[in-house]
Amino acid sequence: MVPAIFGLAGLTLSAEERAFFRDADPAGYILFGRNIESREQVRALTDELRAIHGRERLFVCIDQEGGRVARMKPPVWPAYPTGEAFDRLYELAPASAIEAARCNAQALGLDLAEAGITVDCYPSIDVRRPGAHDVIGDRAFGSEPMRVAALGRAALDGLARAGVVGCIKHMPGHGRAMADSHKELPTVDASEAELEEDLRPFRSLVHAPVGMTAHVRYTAWDAQNPGTLSPFVVGEVIRRRIGFEGLLLTDDLDMQALQGSVPEHAARALAAGCDIALNCWAKMDDMISIAQACPTMPERTAERLARALDAAPAMDTPQAELAAKRDTLLALAG
Repeated sequence: MVPAIFGLAGLTLSAEERAFFRDADPAGYILFGRNIESREQVRALTDELRAIHGRERLFVCIDQEGGRVARMKPPVWPAYPTGEAFDRLYELAPASAIEAARCNAQALGLDLAEAGITVDCYPSIDVRRPGAHDVIGDRAFGSEPMRVAALGRAALDGLARAGVVGCIKHMPGHGRAMADSHKELPTVDASEAELEEDLRPFRSLVHAPVGMTAHVRYTAWDAQNPGTLSPFVVGEVIRRRIGFEGLLLTDDLDMQALQGSVPEHAARALAAGCDIALNCWAKMDDMISIAQACPTMPERTAERLARALDAAPAMDTPQAELAAKRDTLLALAG
């Protein structure tokens, strides 16, 4: 099995994609808006992915957070609130905010489970910082680390109740970035003491099954390399100081924060200690080169992948009931 997650070009698999995926046997797949049209179409697509190697429990992920980060959109699927909405309610009623976040994530997770999607790249538990770039912005659960952790834990719990695995991001923290890592490499010059605040939510949720790195350069830790490609950030900060032992994905390796070729990024990220290289854009040449450049999945990574997918069975709660409870609670904050 190749330790990579690949994107798909369209609404259905092409013959070329099907043949490549059968031969390469990637760890999983990621869906984007270009792959989403209707409930029936998405389910048929994920069923076809499962059939390639006969895996009923397959790592099929998506970025479905709510607000501006949503691949499954109205009118086919409901809209979901931003992280900021739960932060506002927490200011007035912490327990209500936690319950609202849990209900919201469970309702959202039911959409994904129906579509055959097993992993959501959510929640973002980056600590929001005044004056930073808004690439995180209202996606965050706030600027107080333990509030972020509490709401993030509720989101993970809600997804799990829907039978979907959550992924905490962006380790070890994207909230201080003054640039959008989709477009350029952010450099964070905060001291180690200041960065400790950014680690707190990740330490609190250290037992999350899946995490994702940040394409951010932290000069206090590694002045040369972005976190995703830094053996120090991955090995010392994420694995040792945070203590994260779950499945560690890179952020998308095709983002402009990284200079060089995507296959080179994949090889460097895996060498730095990441478990899985994430390549989103379904460029066949890149995917073939990644499959050639990446070593066979190590046993430890295979164990982490299997553990991540070993989700609890979904709870039988009607989605409308969950959404109504969430909306009633969020209305308390106006």
